[in-house]
Amino acid sequence: DDELQTDGNQSGHFQNGEQEVAPTNEDLIRIIAAQLAEIGDQLDKDIQGRVVNDLVQYFLNENLSNEEITRHMSRVVRELQRSIPSDMEQEKAMLVLAMVLTKKIVNTVPSLLHRVFTTTLNYMNQQFHNYIVDMVSQTA
Repeated sequence: DDELQTDGNQSGHFQNGEQEVAPTNEDLIRIIAAQLAEIGDQLDKDIQGRVVNDLVQYFLNENLSNEEITRHMSRVVRELQRSIPSDMEQEKAMLVLAMVLTKKIVNTVPSLLHRVFTTTLNYMNQQFHNYIVDMVSQTA
C-alpha cells in the first residue's frame, strides 16, 4: 500500500539505505482520471445549488457524526443517480457524483475541505472499493 504524497512525489521505502520507489502505472491513472473528469463535467451541470447548500448545512452541523453525514451523502448521490442517463455506467457515475459534490461543497465553503474530503473518502471506500479495484484491474 503506497502512501499518497500531496507534494507530487511518490512514496518510497528504504532498502539497504537507498530509497526504493514503488512502481506505478501513471498512464493507467491518467486514463481513468480523464474518463472520470469527462463524466464529472457532464454531471456537474445537473447538480442544483440547493442540493449543494443542503449538504453544506449537514457538514457545518458539528452535532452530526461523520457516519450521519456519510449516510446523507449516500442518499443524495442515490437521488441524483436517478437523473443519470441509462447508457452511463451507474457505479462509475455515482462515484463521480460523490466527487463532484465534494468539489462543489468545498468551492462553496472552503473551510470544510478536511471534513468533506474525509467523509467522501470514507463513503467511496465503503460503497465503491471493489468497483475501483475492478476498474483499475480492467484498464491494466
